[in-house]
Amino acid sequence: MTDVTYRSVTAQVVDEERDVRVEDYLNDKLQNSTDLANIDTLLKDVKAQQVLLQKQLQDAKATLNETTNALQTHSHELRERARNHKSQQADIDRRLFIVTRSETSDDAVQTFDSSMENLRKLDVAQGYIELLTEVENLSSEARRNFTKSPQAALQPYLRLQNLVNALKEAQPAAEDAAPHLIDHVDQTARTLWKQMKDTFASDFEATLRKMAWPRADISMGESLEWEWNEGVRKLLELQEPELKARDNQDTKRNSTEEQLVLLPLEVMVKPLELRFKYHFEGDRQTNRLDKPEYFFSHVIGLVNDYEEFFTIYLQPLLRDHFKRSNLALTSIYIDSTSALITALLPMLRRKIFVLLPRISNQPQLLSHLMHEVMNFDVNMRDEWDYDGGNAVEGWKGLSWEVLVKEGWFGRWLEVEKNFALSRYQNIIEAPESDEIDYDSVDPGATKPTYAAIRVNDLLESITDRYRTLTSLDEKIEFLINIQITIFNLLHSRFHDSLQAYLSHAALIARTVHGISREAQAELRSFGGLERLCHVYGSAEYLESKMSDWGDDVFFLELWDELQDRALADTGRILVGSMSLQYIEERTSSALGHPEESGTLFDVTAGNYQRLRTRAEGSIQDMLSRSIRELLRPYGSVNLWSSLSSSVPSNSLALSAELDATVQQLNEYLSFLAKVLSQAPLRRIVRHIAQVIQIYLWDSVLMRNTFSASGIAQFRRDIDAVWGTIDRWVGEGQGEMSMRKLKEALILMQLPVEIEDSNSGDKDVGPTLQEVDKKVFKDQVGAREVLDELGFEVLELRDVRNVLQRMIELGD
Repeated sequence: MTDVTYRSVTAQVVDEERDVRVEDYLNDKLQNSTDLANIDTLLKDVKAQQVLLQKQLQDAKATLNETTNALQTHSHELRERARNHKSQQADIDRRLFIVTRSETSDDAVQTFDSSMENLRKLDVAQGYIELLTEVENLSSEARRNFTKSPQAALQPYLRLQNLVNALKEAQPAAEDAAPHLIDHVDQTARTLWKQMKDTFASDFEATLRKMAWPRADISMGESLEWEWNEGVRKLLELQEPELKARDNQDTKRNSTEEQLVLLPLEVMVKPLELRFKYHFEGDRQTNRLDKPEYFFSHVIGLVNDYEEFFTIYLQPLLRDHFKRSNLALTSIYIDSTSALITALLPMLRRKIFVLLPRISNQPQLLSHLMHEVMNFDVNMRDEWDYDGGNAVEGWKGLSWEVLVKEGWFGRWLEVEKNFALSRYQNIIEAPESDEIDYDSVDPGATKPTYAAIRVNDLLESITDRYRTLTSLDEKIEFLINIQITIFNLLHSRFHDSLQAYLSHAALIARTVHGISREAQAELRSFGGLERLCHVYGSAEYLESKMSDWGDDVFFLELWDELQDRALADTGRILVGSMSLQYIEERTSSALGHPEESGTLFDVTAGNYQRLRTRAEGSIQDMLSRSIRELLRPYGSVNLWSSLSSSVPSNSLALSAELDATVQQLNEYLSFLAKVLSQAPLRRIVRHIAQVIQIYLWDSVLMRNTFSASGIAQFRRDIDAVWGTIDRWVGEGQGEMSMRKLKEALILMQLPVEIEDSNSGDKDVGPTLQEVDKKVFKDQVGAREVLDELGFEVLELRDVRNVLQRMIELGD
């Protein structure tokens, strides 16, 4: 079908569809005869719609024309670009073939990459050559200038050293590339530096000879001082790159490396070092294994002798040289005294590290050496404010270098522990170790044994041995392996002593056929009481000392450090080879728990506290048994109702059956008053008084009837007991500890009746008959009587029981 025929058929179909729509439209609008009246309006609307549709048709044709033109233009551009791409590809293939002689582009790329790799290697080699040329030029320039003017040689050397530092800093980012090149450049700089250093040092030594160094009283003229200043400056400028490179290192590395000695000080220390070797490395009397304090004192003396000279002449030069760099914040570079100490330390290190292997198997010498090393560290820190160049953490000291860095801590700890255990053994084996020491504590304090006091002194001296250490691990090792271990050994000794006494006492008490007089005497003897007081006094003393230790600044800081590590460390090992649980079981359950407060001695002090409490209870039990046995004869007296005497009550003699009890009680309390402080003494006496009161109430008062004479005798006997207690514990303590008996005696000693009813005395109080009548009549009256008498302990039942014991009241 042709295009014309297609358009003709399409137009015909469109016309037919349009006729159908027109017909439908007319049928819709003209459905009846009345719609013909609106035909004009209908025609008007149709024309308006026709105009609108005509306009839309024109806009659509215009848009179609624009789109068609744009499509044609774009198609033309695409065809042009395709032709250009084919032309360029052909040109590239031609060029690649010419260059690489490759038939395909893939082969050409491989050949091209190989060529580029060769070019890159060539560039690297060219860079190496340029770098080596620059290094050689700087080295040659420095050497040329060096022969004419050493000062002029510093500039090319400093540029060379900066180049070395830059290469080292860039090497990690380059994955450690070209190590041989960097090593060559570094060796070149080192060789040049050594040559310059030797020359500068030689010139400076010549100046020092003119100054008569190392004479202490040096005075320099203007020209000699200028020469000295120039020598110092040249050496400082030569060393400055090395100092800055060291300063840029990370903190961790600095803490494990020896600090650099300033070159001027290194030169000046040489004659001092020769003098040191002469005295302490030869066969002179000053070089003794057992006298390390000699060479430490010598070095301290050097600091004292030359500190003034360095402050006057060197301090201004250091301040002027380093004031514009970060090194001005480092004391060993900016402070002349610290710089001098740093320069003197190498000779000490060498001497100590040579000495250590020689005395490692001689415990006394090793211990003495470490003691002197720590004393030296303390002297440098406290007397000279030496911080080793670390203003934040401070100087760890030669002791840290020996014990941690060189690994001698384990051997030293073993030596100190053996010494401590040996001294502990000597203390407890001494004949007087278990005796009470009355003179070493305050008069009013509980008296411990000689063993407790001397062991405490031993442990305090051990604290001084490791107080100056800087490592937390070392301090905790010392604390747990030596101090707490000895505390536990002494606790076990006292615990075993107490347990042995209790077992022996229990064995005697379980005797089936009664206790013999000898056994009774043994139980009541002062030997058992002394033994118990030994344990009690020593436990209280050591518990108090551990409380004081826990409040000591040293142990408080140690606890805080350990607590911080326990809170921050989630691993199993906390210190050295010790786990958190291991340390917690030996120090405090509060470790690792920030909400709880504690000290390093909580566990140990708790052990002694429990031992003290148990010993106090055993003292009370022992005295209670003894007093009850002594009271038995007094409980057998049954003549209270028949006693009659014309002797005034204040002249009555003590009952013979109670005399032994009062004498024994007096001896017990006289002894306890000497060995115990007031607090435990009163606790024990109150307990004994309760035992006496219960026995007298149950076995005497409630089992007998009393006449007036019997009451007077009973009061006389109880007054004797009270007087004995008051003599050793304090006035009125006897009555206060037996208030129930006191009130019972007040009741029993009321007058039966008032003889003169017209006396007019309003303060006479109730009579015994009045009390008896009210007490047995009703509850209200009874309560009123008790309140009137001021009774606080006696209950109504007790009052009635007491009244029934009195003959004067009859039935």
